[in-house]
Amino acid sequence: MGPLVSSPWIYAAVALSVLLDVFLPMLPSGVLVITAATAAAAGSGAATGQVPDGVPDLLVLMLCATTASVLGDLVAYRLAWRGGARLDRAISRSRRLTTAQARLGAALARGGGALVVLARFAPAGRSVVSFVAGAAHRRVREFLPWSALAGLSWAGYSVALGYFGGQWLGATWLATGVSLLALFGAGAGAAFLVRRGQPPAAKTP
Repeated sequence: MGPLVSSPWIYAAVALSVLLDVFLPMLPSGVLVITAATAAAAGSGAATGQVPDGVPDLLVLMLCATTASVLGDLVAYRLAWRGGARLDRAISRSRRLTTAQARLGAALARGGGALVVLARFAPAGRSVVSFVAGAAHRRVREFLPWSALAGLSWAGYSVALGYFGGQWLGATWLATGVSLLALFGAGAGAAFLVRRGQPPAAKTP
């Protein structure tokens, strides 16, 4: 991945991966962001605030990841909005999606979107939130600000992990691996909190 990280194409690769992982959660968007940030931290100009040739700019990297995250959310949201009765039937057949739809709608209606931000860190949580918000026909002004905050939080956290890992351990696989473990740990914690916050299923008599 070295040649890609040291070229301007890293920004396009990050943006495309983050944009599409709302549909394909297995894409390595987090790996790309962390690897690029690790390389930036280990660059010769990292300590002076200068960006030498061939080293990703942290601010540009974070802006690319954030913008792509919001755009991907909006694409999924609009597709789900236009999904019609077929998508509604698909959601109604899944107790998990039905519960997520109810919780998300309630959270957005009362002006709180912490669930959107938290789900951004959980595996496939971004996909569920974006599709459910669109299928429920939530207003854009209710969903978009929280999507932007979620994208910025995720991008900032991922870049910070790569940066500090590179500062402490250098541009090594160990630094990238430790940073990825921290990212996956945050994802596991977010998934646990999302599941814990779900209302209990109704008991059948």
